[in-house]
Amino acid sequence: MTTTILEPQLLTAEEYALLPDDGRLTELVGGRIVEMNRPFTSHGYFLVRLTMLLGQFVEQNGLGRVVGGDAGLVTHRDPDTVRGPDLAYYSYQRIPRGPVPDGYWPASPELVIEIRSKNDRWKDIFQKVAEYLNANVLTVAVVDPASRRVHLFSADHEVTVLNADDHLTFPDLLPGFDVKVARLFE
Repeated sequence: MTTTILEPQLLTAEEYALLPDDGRLTELVGGRIVEMNRPFTSHGYFLVRLTMLLGQFVEQNGLGRVVGGDAGLVTHRDPDTVRGPDLAYYSYQRIPRGPVPDGYWPASPELVIEIRSKNDRWKDIFQKVAEYLNANVLTVAVVDPASRRVHLFSADHEVTVLNADDHLTFPDLLPGFDVKVARLFE
């Protein structure tokens, strides 16, 4: 008698969205559910800090929407991958004014910000950055509280590393946004 081990069926983004919330932090990677580490309290602090700074600027200038808290972003189809960026900015050109769309939004954000936790490996971060850029995200910022640096990635430029005395700007995406990097970590 032969025993066959069945691989679990790969999920689509839509099937993943319908799963009941069991309290675990997960992402869908290549159609499979992957459990994420629980972030520490400091992660939440830096997330709120960045959300306030970026969100206030975007709202005051009527530029678009800022989403956070691991809002789902489909980065690949067939098999599907749904990542949960810490923070993302969508201009009104990508997601027009009006009612907020249900489900996963039909466009990628222009900007994704990830906050590196102490358990995050750079190898895994680079994989996510590549997924975001391949999904038409224009800029990915990785904020690293441990080193007090911000790493900026885009498809057309080499990585830029900003230190505490540098200024975080996004001139092509958010003209006028300017925050000293040290202020992110206060």
